[in-house]
Amino acid sequence: MELKDKIFIAGHRGMVGSAIVRQLQSRGFTNLLMVPHNELDLTNQSDVETLFKKENPKYVILAAGKVGGIHANNEYPADFIYQNIMIEANIINTSYKNNVKRLLFLGSSCIYPRSVEQPMQEQALLTGILEPTNEPYAIAKIAGIKLCESYNRQHDTDFRSVMPTNLYGPNDNFHPENSHVIPGLIRRFHEAKSNKDTDITIWGTGNAMREFLHVDDMAKASLFVLELSKEVYQANTMPTLSHINVGSGKDMTIRELAETIKEVVGFNGKLNFDSSRPDGTPRKLIDVSRLANMGWKHSVNLKDGLTKTYNWYLEKYT
Repeated sequence: MELKDKIFIAGHRGMVGSAIVRQLQSRGFTNLLMVPHNELDLTNQSDVETLFKKENPKYVILAAGKVGGIHANNEYPADFIYQNIMIEANIINTSYKNNVKRLLFLGSSCIYPRSVEQPMQEQALLTGILEPTNEPYAIAKIAGIKLCESYNRQHDTDFRSVMPTNLYGPNDNFHPENSHVIPGLIRRFHEAKSNKDTDITIWGTGNAMREFLHVDDMAKASLFVLELSKEVYQANTMPTLSHINVGSGKDMTIRELAETIKEVVGFNGKLNFDSSRPDGTPRKLIDVSRLANMGWKHSVNLKDGLTKTYNWYLEKYT
């Protein structure tokens, strides 16, 4: 990409989108197209088409979508599947119609079956039953991958997909009910510390295993994949298996994560685990060897990343 190329970042205010914007700006890209949600409804096909005809972006980064943790996925399944499918379909189809040179779609590791060999390879897609607690969201993300692949096959477009593991960092959602595990625990530990609580209860057994990646690493990986030549990208993927995993290649139990966040926040109370609440998928570790073989590896240590995220939370919310 050239520094003057117009790049549309859909979801630029979200955690991943904002990290990609920071990364692009740090590299000298200045022609960034960013339209706030109140000015552009990405679920509205006409609005999206009007924007593309007016602005004519050369590159598109599709980081927009409805996201949330187990509670939010259970409470709003229709919202998760409808909004995400509509956003993906509108942007991908309009990118094709307006001759976008290259598009990058950001998915999620929840696309893989609930019971699958660990670490999860890209080839595991569609080989088993999905985790019920986030099935609607996962199906929407799978649809995004297959939209990209289908347009590539039929129209020779250059639409790519990256599947991140669980992300965390600045601009995450710290909502008390609808957040993912890291921001949710950071907020709860901070409030417990402030209230001088003696204990805190966490959903599940604490035995489920998760992998985490700082969002700045995800932004760097996204641009790494986006800037690969078409020949290199196609040489490392297949027409019907074109997505690339992005992660740290390491996982831990939720109990270990909670203990680490407890230390970072400075909460001295006891941890309780409510086994009547769902754990979600037993383990979610993705195989990152494909991306590693192309020359990319994460750089942010988990504890350092959690410390930076907590400091950002303190500055933003307290």
